Amino acid sequence: MAVDPRMIHLYSYYRDAELRGATLLLKLIMRIDDSETQVKLAKHLADETRHAWLWTKRIADLGATPIRIVDGYQTRIGQQIGIPKNLVDLFALTVVVEERAQRRYCEHARRPDVDPATREILHEVTKDEKWHIGWIKNKLKEFAAANGGLDKAAATLERYRAIDQQVVADLIAKEREAFGFSFSDDPVAPEYPAPQREEHEV
Repeated sequence: MAVDPRMIHLYSYYRDAELRGATLLLKLIMRIDDSETQVKLAKHLADETRHAWLWTKRIADLGATPIRIVDGYQTRIGQQIGIPKNLVDLFALTVVVEERAQRRYCEHARRPDVDPATREILHEVTKDEKWHIGWIKNKLKEFAAANGGLDKAAATLERYRAIDQQVVADLIAKEREAFGFSFSDDPVAPEYPAPQREEHEV
C-alpha cells in the first residue's frame, strides 16, 4: 500500500516540534537549581523525547524516514519571539507551546478518518500534555509571584499567545494548500466534539 508523502511530512512536523520542545526544556534545566523542579523537568524532557520517538517510529513503520523540517511551529514562533531573556520568558514560552501541542493533537485525533495507529499515538501524547501544561503553568505562577512579576508573566503569556495565533494561521494555510483541508478543522461527525479550551490564566 502506497504511503502518502504528505503524511510523512506532517508526522515529521510533529516530530520536529517534540524535539525542539525538548531543547527548550534543556535550557530550563541548565538554569534551575531547585531540586523538585529538576525532577519534574527531567520527567517532562523524557516525555518529549519519547513523543519524538513515537513519531519517528510511526514514520519508520510506514517505510519512510523523517524529513528535516526547517520551518516548523517552534522555529517560526522562536523567530517571532526572539531569544527568551529570563526564566519567566522560558516558562511562558513552554506553557504556550505545550498548550498548542495539546490542542493540535486533540484536533487531529477527533477526525473520523485517522488511522488506528496514528490515533493511538495522538491519544498517548495528549495524555502527557495535560500534566506538562499544569505543572509548568503552576511553576510560572510560583516563580513570577516570588519575584514580583505576576503582571509581567501575564503580559508575556498574552504576547506569546498572540504570536502563536499568527504562526498557526500561517501553518494551517500551508496545510490547506497541501491537503485541501487542515487537520485542525472541525470534522462534521458529531461523535468527535471539539476539545475543551482551558481558561488563559497565569
